[in-house]
Amino acid sequence: MSAHALYVTAAYAITGIVLAGLIGWILLDQRARRRELAALDAAGVRRRSDKAGTTKP
Repeated sequence: MSAHALYVTAAYAITGIVLAGLIGWILLDQRARRRELAALDAAGVRRRSDKAGTTKP
């Protein structure tokens, strides 16, 4: 294998590993945020945008 082909292969491999790591990190963070939102909802904390029960003027 030539030096150039080795360089290209290594670059693609490193890029794939980094992208897989970022995707994994995003998925884990999404799970954590969903758990936090569920805990807040269970505690009775509501979002400001949730105006249930109020009428608009």
